[in-house]
Amino acid sequence: MLRRLLPTLIALLLGFVGLAWGLGYLQRIFAAERDDAQASLDSRREALEQYAQASLAQSLRDRLEAARAALETAAQDPLAPAAGLYLRERGTQLLPRLALYDTEDVAPAKARYAGLRAGTERADEVEDPWAERLALIREVDRALARGDRRASTVALMALLQHRSQYVLASTRDVPGVLVVLESLAERGDPVPQLMHSLVRDGLADGRSGRLDGLQRLLLLRRSRFTQEDFAFLHERIVALSKKVGVPVADFEARAAELAAEPLPLPESLSGPVLVRSGWYLEPRGGSHVRGVAVDAGALLQALTQEMRERGLLESDGQVRLLEDAEVLPLEDLPLSVDTPEWARAQGALERRYRLKTGMVALCAVLALGIAALAFVAQQRKLRFVELKSDFVATVSHELRTPLASIRLLAETLEWRLAEGTDARDYPSRIVREADGLGFLVENLLSFNRIDKGRWEPRLEPVRLDELVAQLRRDWESGSKVPVEWEVDVGERTLHADGQLLRLLLSNLARNACAYNTRSPVRLRVEALDDGRVRFSDNGVGIPRAQWERAFEEFVRLPGQGVNAPGSGLGLALCRRIMRVHGGTLHVAASSPEGTTFELRFPTR
Repeated sequence: MLRRLLPTLIALLLGFVGLAWGLGYLQRIFAAERDDAQASLDSRREALEQYAQASLAQSLRDRLEAARAALETAAQDPLAPAAGLYLRERGTQLLPRLALYDTEDVAPAKARYAGLRAGTERADEVEDPWAERLALIREVDRALARGDRRASTVALMALLQHRSQYVLASTRDVPGVLVVLESLAERGDPVPQLMHSLVRDGLADGRSGRLDGLQRLLLLRRSRFTQEDFAFLHERIVALSKKVGVPVADFEARAAELAAEPLPLPESLSGPVLVRSGWYLEPRGGSHVRGVAVDAGALLQALTQEMRERGLLESDGQVRLLEDAEVLPLEDLPLSVDTPEWARAQGALERRYRLKTGMVALCAVLALGIAALAFVAQQRKLRFVELKSDFVATVSHELRTPLASIRLLAETLEWRLAEGTDARDYPSRIVREADGLGFLVENLLSFNRIDKGRWEPRLEPVRLDELVAQLRRDWESGSKVPVEWEVDVGERTLHADGQLLRLLLSNLARNACAYNTRSPVRLRVEALDDGRVRFSDNGVGIPRAQWERAFEEFVRLPGQGVNAPGSGLGLALCRRIMRVHGGTLHVAASSPEGTTFELRFPTR
């Protein structure tokens, strides 16, 4: 059979190889489509992220450019607001402004102020500029005491001229000027514009320079004072400013803003950076760094809103900063543009790819299934052809043997009758051969009718003992071998077709005789209490592995040699008869001592 199946196998193999190549090529096309679609999504995401990076970087630069004038003003004017501004030069933070107080334990400025007010302050040397300054201060004080306005003005101008010529220590200069201005405010008739300049705005010194007012002077030279001195002088200048009507709010605000420690920002920068603590910094050569405070979250939200308005993002899209680094270079901001639309597109892309892959796999499975079915069908076809040939040969042999026997017996009977010889057993032998032939034909016709569904069983009560008794009488007259029957069925009545049931028992009995090496053949029919019927014999038995195969059509198990009579339909017909009745037939037990078949009829 394998040689007959070889062309089919080769054809199926070639077809499957071609199909596998085609499905593989199709799968590569699907994979390429997915990769192209994924690349398109990634390209769009990358383009939007680049746009977001450029927009955010430009927003940061614009913030710093907008704050440039304020930075320059705050760097020059200590009274200018510096909130949200950063300036560092030569490694020193200028903005936001630092306290930078002197760390001495004493308070020289406070003590000098008290001495000036009490008139007890003295210079160490006569020719010391501080001695000259003290003399001018006392001259102003005497003129104010006399009420001589002209003299006090001349003395004040001389004092200012001395300040422009000599730069004294801040712990001497500031208390001295403060005492003079307080005396002028208390006992003189100060000119408002002049007093405003001396306390706040400052005056030109006539030498392309400028004498700072007390407010600016204290803030500019805060590092020269101890914290106690600064607090004392700040308090006195505030009181003086309020007394002479000079604005003081910004002076108080700047003093309150002084920070104790520099901001913890990176020391060295290779380019503009965004610091997560809320600063944008931009180096301007060397150690010069400018910066402005920014709210990264607000900037990202504004950028997100802008991209939504431009149609670049869906309403639920979002721009986010990635990474956890504290310092982020402006040229490579780790931005991510996220939108559920991309997640949906990604999911749809993967679903389509999985669906196509599943279809390819299904086609491969179907191809394998079809190939397997084709192979099995071809195998069954060839097997059917072989079985058909075997069946025809078997039936031909089974028909030829009784026909030859009938002819031979008839000719012998004719000859003996002509010779007057005794031939009394010949008619019975002819009848027996004819009965065997008839039984074979009946099996074939019954199998065909039942197999085609053309047999309508006539169900009626059938006494099992009567059926077995009739079968027993038939075997006593027609069996070639002695048969002993043992019947234990009581008065069991079956609801069955009597003709089919008789045919079933006849086939079981004939098989028991055909596959038997003992004499006599013993048959036992037993009805059990639960409705089962058992048929036992003392034959050669059926190997357990062949119990189910024995019920297949055209299957003949080895019995009395290879020439055991039969068509291979007996047991197959018996099982079909039981199925017609809605029951079952199977081998209950089998051994070399015999076989027991069990018939189970449906309960009514």
